[in-house]
Amino acid sequence: MERRPVASLWIGERLQYINQLCLLSHVRQGHPTTLYCTDTVENVPEGVTVRRADEIMDIPMDIVAETSASFLSNVFRYKMIQKTDEIWIDCDAFCHRPFPDDLDHIYAGHGMRGALNCGVVKIPQRGALMDALLDYYDNLPPAPPWFNDRQKRRLARQPEDLPHAARIYRAERTAFGPQAFTHFAKVTGDIDRAMTADVLYPVPFQLNDVFFDPHGHVEGWFTEATLSVHLYTNGTRPWWRKHAPLKNSYVARMCDQIGVNPKDALE
Repeated sequence: MERRPVASLWIGERLQYINQLCLLSHVRQGHPTTLYCTDTVENVPEGVTVRRADEIMDIPMDIVAETSASFLSNVFRYKMIQKTDEIWIDCDAFCHRPFPDDLDHIYAGHGMRGALNCGVVKIPQRGALMDALLDYYDNLPPAPPWFNDRQKRRLARQPEDLPHAARIYRAERTAFGPQAFTHFAKVTGDIDRAMTADVLYPVPFQLNDVFFDPHGHVEGWFTEATLSVHLYTNGTRPWWRKHAPLKNSYVARMCDQIGVNPKDALE
């Protein structure tokens, strides 16, 4: 059965094994899976469709150099949804169950504080939330409207010769991701449509080491509603990016299940 299309963005020339695992998990669940790329990526798994990122938007690599690859993905995901109606998936989101066909609002809170994350997102292609997010990215204000005095002071200390987007990013790394998404969802009222954390982020990101622990009962966090399991590679300790996961850990078990050899794609 072919299900709803999902897609992500990769800036760089090589995937790590967790990225391969997570992309393939969507393929295995029947979702047509696209990876938009800025470069020729040498190890995209078979079954994943590769397309050029500039089909959605130009990726200014000078901004990426001053921030991170994840910075531009925050703009890209909404422009991608608006243009293609695909569900955005981060490359570290493992598909536990297929996404239902009838949901037009797919997003949830994460972590201990409950702010919305945007690691898995689907919002309507047209509407107040899409308009607010794209207007924010296309017409950056002097400071994000939710910044407090401490954040504004940190922004003021950033070098003036940096692009404005980079100054905001360096002042507050999540100002273009979860913070922006949470703020504008509150403004438009769409935060009331958010799923509970167990649907998309069952394990709090503060506990992400549990995915690599052979004695960590990861599935204890899951519920009947769980669709996706976020592995939080941005917070993964460098050891796990450079070494294969231990036998019987959640990541190792999922690699065995999906058919990914971690040793072929270590950092």
